[in-house]
Parts: sequence; C-alpha cells; structure tokens
Amino acid sequence: MGIASLDREDFSAPMAEINTTPLVDVMLVLLVIFLVTAPMLTQAVKLQLPNEVATVVADKNPVVISVTSEGNYYWGEELIGVDTMAARLQETAATDTKRAIHLRADANAPYGKVSKVLVTAQRYGLHNIGFITEPK
Repeated sequence: MGIASLDREDFSAPMAEINTTPLVDVMLVLLVIFLVTAPMLTQAVKLQLPNEVATVVADKNPVVISVTSEGNYYWGEELIGVDTMAARLQETAATDTKRAIHLRADANAPYGKVSKVLVTAQRYGLHNIGFITEPK
C-alpha cells in the first residue's frame, strides 16, 4: 500500500477535468422550477359555454329548468326558488325517475347555481338530464 506524499509536483500540475457539480446543481434547480410551474400553466383554460351545435332532442314532456345569468331558477316559464325546485324535482322523481330534464343555463350563469340543479336531481334519482344549447 502506498503512502501519499505532499510533494510540490502534485500541486503544480493544472487540473484537466471539468467540475460538473455546479452544472448538476443548476439542472436540478431548473427541473424543480419547471415541475412546480407546469401545473399552474394548464389551469388557465378559458371557456365560454355553451356554444355548440347538438342533435335535436325528441323527449316527450320534458321538465325544463332554466338558470339565468343572475342565478334565478325557472321551472318552464315560472320563476321559482331553490326549495321549490327541490320539491318539484322530488315530486317528479316520485312519479317517473326516467323523465327527461332539460337544463337551460345561460352562458354567464354562476356555476354553483347550475351544479345545484344537477346535485338536487341526482339526490332524487333523476339521471336523464340534458344541457340545452343554442345553435351557432
């Protein structure tokens, strides 16, 4: 086994290898930055609903619920409250759970108001719900 010596010859030779530690450190920092910022970029999806052309629905005697941009509910053409809507959906479910429900929501209607209709209908076992859109 050899013993290392501290001769002058060992210190005078220039180092011929590149130190890659700082390069690896920078690359790891950049990787972390990209991993943190990438999900933030995908959450900025701007939507304007509804503006699609759909097939004509031929349901017989559907329940038509409308949600205005102010968040008001209409049963057909009658202005109703949340409690009245829930009671009427419960009555509809008691008679026919397969009855079609047409949900007409304004493009600027609060999403919470639209989801309230969906949750209430689901609570009473009504699953035949369709969104009504205007043709382009």
